[in-house]
Amino acid sequence: MRWLLACLLLILLFLQYRLWVAEGSLAEQQRLERQVLEHTAVNKELRERNAVLEREVLELQSGNAGVEQRAREQLGLVREGETYYQFVEKKPLPAPALDTEQ
Repeated sequence: MRWLLACLLLILLFLQYRLWVAEGSLAEQQRLERQVLEHTAVNKELRERNAVLEREVLELQSGNAGVEQRAREQLGLVREGETYYQFVEKKPLPAPALDTEQ
């Protein structure tokens, strides 16, 4: 009878080890679930970025309007015959320091 109890105790210990520590344990399952959530969030961001890039590519392929707009905004290019005006804001002059000592 003792050997049966010892065998059952060993089996219980082995199963507890597998449940808490070994491969496929509860801790590993939770870690994998967290990884899945993190990767899902990263994939969502990448899909959004890809959609923006795809729209830009389609816009650039559709004609010269997109290319011209990018050249004007990013490179500061001007068409032939156009005049470029640049307005510079004037900064107010600092007020003169009043000399209180005489």
